[in-house]
Parts: sequence; structure tokens; C-alpha cells
Amino acid sequence: MAINSVVVIHGPNLNLLGEREPKHYGNSTLDEINSKIQAEALQSNISVETFQSNSEADILNKIHSIKADFIIINPAAFTHTSVSIRDALAATKIPFIEVHLSNVFARESFRKESFFSDIAVGVISGFGAEGYLAALRYAAQQK
Repeated sequence: MAINSVVVIHGPNLNLLGEREPKHYGNSTLDEINSKIQAEALQSNISVETFQSNSEADILNKIHSIKADFIIINPAAFTHTSVSIRDALAATKIPFIEVHLSNVFARESFRKESFFSDIAVGVISGFGAEGYLAALRYAAQQK
């Protein structure tokens, strides 16, 4: 399947990037990360939409409405708690990559459990904003 469009979903608290725990999440703001994603998408000739919400319901509604070929999702705290987001991703049958800015395996033990990893195409963890770009490059190579 050719990948022409991607939706990037940023989960809760990612709107605070740049000021929130830079040791774990870096100094880039969400707007800066989204600009990098848009630039990478332009180079790859892929349409990309970015979306962020702190609300599980908003993320569910977004997933239900996606008409794109691929999803990149950083579920953030919902990684460890949301069966409903997992079920929505499974129901869409749209391939997705799970991205985490921090290395979740080098942090608290509860962060090592993901409700999404086993149904994801892959997981990228610990490379900061570069993880989103790597996921987008992977999607672009699926053409």
C-alpha cells in the first residue's frame, strides 16, 4: 500500500513540551516538533496532519475519523492506561508506529507497559523528536 497521508497524534501533556521535564522530553516545543514533521513530510511528498489533545475522548474521536494511510502516535500517559485508544487503533486497521520522546525503559517501571506496542508496526523510544521523523521516514518508504 502506498503511503500518501499520515496523521500524527500527540497525547496528553505534550502541549507542555519545551517547559516540561527537559531532562526526559528535551527543549523543543510541540510547535517546533510539528514544524520538523511538516518539513520531513514535504521532502517525502506526504500529506501530514498533526493533532494534540489532553482528552482521551478527543483522541478517540480523532482516530475514528482518520482517513489517512498511516498513523504516528505518541499516546504519552495513555500508553499505560487506555484500552479504548488501543481498541480504536485496532478497529481502524490503519498501520501505526508508537513513538515516545523519552526512553520509557530507563524510567519508572509502570512506563515499560504499553497497551499499543503489540499491535503497532513498531515502537520508537528515547530519541526525542527524531523519533517522529524516523517514523515518518519509515512510512514514506512504504510507497
